[in-house]
This record gives sequence, structure tokens and C-alpha cells, in this order.
Amino acid sequence: MTPNAPSRTSSLLLMIAGAKGAIGSTLAVAAEVLHENPAPILSSMTTAHQFPWLGPPEKICVAGWDLSHESMARSAEVQGVLPPHILSACADRLAFLPVIHPPALPDLESQTARLMEDIAVFRDAHPGAAPVLVNLLPSGRQPDPEDCKGVEGLRRAYHPDTCPDLAYGLAAVRSGVPVVNFTPNIIETDAIVEEAVAHGVPLSGRDGKTGQTYFKVVLASALKARSLFVDGWYSLNILGNADGRNLMDPDRARGKLSNKTQLLDDILGYPVGERYGVSAHKVHIDYYPPRGDAKEAWDVIDFEGMFGMPMSLRLNLQGRDSILAAPMVLDLARWMATLKLAGRSGLVPELGFFYKKPMGDHPPIAFQDQLQALAALGRACETAIGHQPDVKETP
Repeated sequence: MTPNAPSRTSSLLLMIAGAKGAIGSTLAVAAEVLHENPAPILSSMTTAHQFPWLGPPEKICVAGWDLSHESMARSAEVQGVLPPHILSACADRLAFLPVIHPPALPDLESQTARLMEDIAVFRDAHPGAAPVLVNLLPSGRQPDPEDCKGVEGLRRAYHPDTCPDLAYGLAAVRSGVPVVNFTPNIIETDAIVEEAVAHGVPLSGRDGKTGQTYFKVVLASALKARSLFVDGWYSLNILGNADGRNLMDPDRARGKLSNKTQLLDDILGYPVGERYGVSAHKVHIDYYPPRGDAKEAWDVIDFEGMFGMPMSLRLNLQGRDSILAAPMVLDLARWMATLKLAGRSGLVPELGFFYKKPMGDHPPIAFQDQLQALAALGRACETAIGHQPDVKETP
């Protein structure tokens, strides 16, 4: 990596596609709370005390796009993630966040050009801030990556209703803006990656690893380290937010389920259930409205020790989807702004710690390897940018 100019920034600008969804509205509230009372937010971030060249995390700003005409404050209330006392404390400030209702132009180039105009407006409103596009759009019906080869393939694959993500990704990299793809949707096509490299832009994704899959990586890595053979793994998720409802469509759920299942075989180095002639790794997601954003997950893990003696492990996770996701997005945005300053472009497989399906060549798969890769990436950024403990904030 080689340094890019400018080498310092005073703040971070999150441009969120899907800004009024559960995660997006939680991020908006978190950014406002950071300005007044940062401790509850910083305590959940892994980068809170890293990257001094970005300025303090308390100066993160939010803008974005959403199809909803509700106000941001009302959207946050409807999503039901945060209690009223937190929302009421920042409701007035949320009203001033710039969120654009995007058009649905039928061709990729027109939509990309329009989004680039929006990006320019957001950046002009926050001079000196490091911009990062965060993709939080709902899971869509994904095109075959083979159909997205080259710019022409990208144009044919694009549809404003089923895969709008392609236009957001292309608009960002053509604007020189790093991209965090937190969704299972495809952005990292060959054509967009090539554009990212040409414009000196880093691109990371895919599919944020927030709850059950995070612990699956930890446990699978631990079982492999002890040479304990995994004979079967059953996973069930229930959640009642918009993401859960959206994933009841089999076409929309296919990408997320694939990301959740492939990861286990990759960690262990063998297909779970191979000796039965059928996969013994089962993953189910059910929409259960009473839970809202408070999802629950159960895992049944059957494994064997010496002499093939069977043993079993049970895990029950009661989590809050957006509360787990939002600090990860903040951390990823700060990583991407840092990588841009350090001169990194294209896919960043070293950020596999954050994703179910990390993109790029040879991403770290096992948990310990992901931590090591993240630490090495941080050292490389410090070397490229020139770490100075007493960096002063840019005026």
C-alpha cells in the first residue's frame, strides 16, 4: 500500500443505501448519540481507539437513500430496535439528516449517474469528511455472477427493483468512494472490482457476520483445532424484523443461506455429512413477527472424539440483530476510510472477520486466522499512512 493525499481527515461520512431500515436507522441514532454521549457506542466498537488520522469517532455523519417517505425519527420508532427514551433524546436532530428518495431509473448508466450526483451533494455538505458508502439494501433476487461479466453483462443484470445494489456500488467507486457491502447481495462483480481498482477505491463484503454465524466460526475453528470431527450441524433462526420477512422469499434467501452453509465446510476442510451422501449442515431462517429485531438462534452440533465416540453441543443465542450489526458497520466504515488513505484498492479479503462470505483472493477462514489478518492489515495501514500518536484534527 502507498499513501494517498490527503493523508488526514476530520470526520467520517456514512452514505447509507437503505438508511431507514432497522440497521440504517440504528446507525443514524448511534451517530447522533456519539456527538453527545459517546461512551455507550464506543464501548461496542473494535476500532474506537484506532485510526487517529480519521478524527474522533464522535464526528461520524450520516446521509443516504431510502424508499420510505417516513421521517428518520419515525422510521427508527417503527423499526422497534431502540427504546423511546433513546429515540426521544435525538429525534429533533434526526429530522435534519439528509436522506434522498431515490428514483428507479430503468438502465444502469442513468441510475449510476443520478446516484453520483447525490454522492457529490452529500460530500459538498461535509467538506473534509472521508466518505464511505454502506450497502444495507434488502436481500434481493441475485443474478448469476457469470451473467455480470464485463460492463455489458452488468448492464443486462441490473434491475432497479431486484438488484439496485449494482448501481450504488458502481456510483460509489466511480466517485472514488469506498464501499462496505453488508448485505448478501452481489456488488463485487468483475466489472465493479475493475472500476474500483482503476479509481483507487477499496471494496469490502459480503454479508455481515453478526450473530449465529460469528459464533459458528468461533466454535468450528475451536473444534477443528482440537481435531474433533463434526458429524452434523443444525441451525435455526427466528426473527421478526423486515429482514426476516424478506427472507421468506426463497429466491431472496438463497444467497444468505448459501453464505451461512458454505462457510462451515471451508473452515473444517471437509463437507459436513459427506459420509451420508447428503449435507448434514442444515440452516433455517423463519419469520416470527413477535420477536421483531430480537432474533433467537439455536445450534445443535454433533461431533466425535477418539474411537468415534459421539458427543453433542447446544448453543442458544438471544440477540438483537441491529444492535449487533450497527457497531460492525461503524468499524467497517472506519477500516475502509483508512484503507483508502493507505492507497489500498479493490477487494479486501483481510476483512473476513466481519463477513459471512469475504470477497477477494484467499480470505482468512478460521477465526484465529481472521484475527491475525486483521492485525496485520492494521499494521500495514499504520506503515502506509505514518502513524502519529498526537495527530491533530484537521481544521
